Amino acid sequence: MAGRDEAAWRVGVLFSRSGVSGVTETEHFLGTALAIEEINTAGGVLGRPIEPVCYDPAGDNAAYRVLARRMLGEDGVEVVFGCSLSASRKSVLSTVERHNGLLWYPSIYEGFEYSENIIYTGATLNQNVFALADYLLQAHGPRIFLIGSDYIYPRESNRVMRDLIEAKGGTIVGERYAPLDGDDAAHAAMIAEIRHAGPDAVFSTVVGRGAERLYRAYAGSGLDRARCPIASLTLAEGQIRVIGPELCTGHVLAASYFAALAGEENRRFVAAFQARFGPGRPTSMWSETAYAQVHLFARALAEAGTLDAERLGAAALRQRLAAPEGELAFDGETRHLWLTPGIGVARADGQFDVVWRARRPVRPDPYLAWSRFETNGLEEGVAA
Repeated sequence: MAGRDEAAWRVGVLFSRSGVSGVTETEHFLGTALAIEEINTAGGVLGRPIEPVCYDPAGDNAAYRVLARRMLGEDGVEVVFGCSLSASRKSVLSTVERHNGLLWYPSIYEGFEYSENIIYTGATLNQNVFALADYLLQAHGPRIFLIGSDYIYPRESNRVMRDLIEAKGGTIVGERYAPLDGDDAAHAAMIAEIRHAGPDAVFSTVVGRGAERLYRAYAGSGLDRARCPIASLTLAEGQIRVIGPELCTGHVLAASYFAALAGEENRRFVAAFQARFGPGRPTSMWSETAYAQVHLFARALAEAGTLDAERLGAAALRQRLAAPEGELAFDGETRHLWLTPGIGVARADGQFDVVWRARRPVRPDPYLAWSRFETNGLEEGVAA
C-alpha cells in the first residue's frame, strides 16, 4: 500500500458509520479513534504509533466479511477492532480465525461463544439481564412483554429474560419480533400488542434504526412510560440524542457504563470526548467500551511487543485498566471482562439517573454455567 509506515502498528477498524446500526457503531468508531489519538500523542506503543486502517461496512454482513478479509489478507493487519451486532461478528469469525487475526469485540452480546481469536469486552447476559429482571419485578411488577429485532442476539436475550422472569414468579404476557430494519408499521403492531396485553414493563431487544422508530412510536401512543417503561440493554445516551430526550424519559437501561457516573477517569473521558467531537455529542456504553479496549490493547502490546494473535491475546488477558466505567480485568477462562452492572432511568436532559449499581465487578458467565436464575441479582448492589 502506498505510503505505508512500516514503523507503525497497523490495526483494522471495522465499524458501520452508516446503515441500520450507524448511530451506535459510529460511537464505537469515535471511542476507538479517541483512544488511538491519545496513545499516539503520548508517544505510541514502544515508540511506534498505531496506524488505523478503517472501513465502513454500512451494516451489510457480507461487507463485514469482505472487508475483514481485505484487512487481514491484503492490508497487513493482524488486529481488528470491530463489529457490533452479533450477526456481523458471526460473519467475520471464520475469516479472523483462518488468518489467525485477533478481533477486539466491544459490544454486549448473547454469549455462548468462545474463540482464541476474539477478545470480548462487552457485557454478557449475566452482567446486565439478571439485574434488570429483578429491577423490573421489584420496581414495576410481574407482567413483562418481550419484543426484539429478529436475529440471534434478541432471540437469545429474550429467551434468558423469559427464564429469569418465570423462575422468579413473574409472567411473560407476550413476545413479538420485527425485522432488523423494520418499518413504522412493524413497530406500531408491536405497540398495539403491548397495549392489548397490559404489561407492567416491556423488555426490548429492538436495536438500530428500528429502536429509533419504536421509541418515537411509543411516545406517541399515549402509554404511560412511568408506569410501563421500555427496559433495554442498548438504548444509551447517543441514541437518545437522535430520538429526542423528551421522548425517552422514564425508559430503563441496564449497562456497566453511564455518562453520569462519578469518578475522575469518567470526568476526564467525557471532557476529552466532547473536546474532540463536540459538546453536543454524549459519551455512552458504546463509545466507552470501544475506548477502553484500545487502551487495554496498547498495554498488552507494550508487554507482548508483537501483534501475533496468540502472544498478544495472552498478554491482553493479564491486563487491568482503571477505565471510565471502573476497574477492568479479564477472566482468563472465558476471554471476557469482569464488569460492574448498573440500572439507569432516562431523564429529560438525555442522561440517566443511575438508580442501582453493583458494589463490585461481576464475573462474566457467557455460557450461564454457574449463574443461578432464581436468586436476586440486586442483592449485591447499592443505590447510586
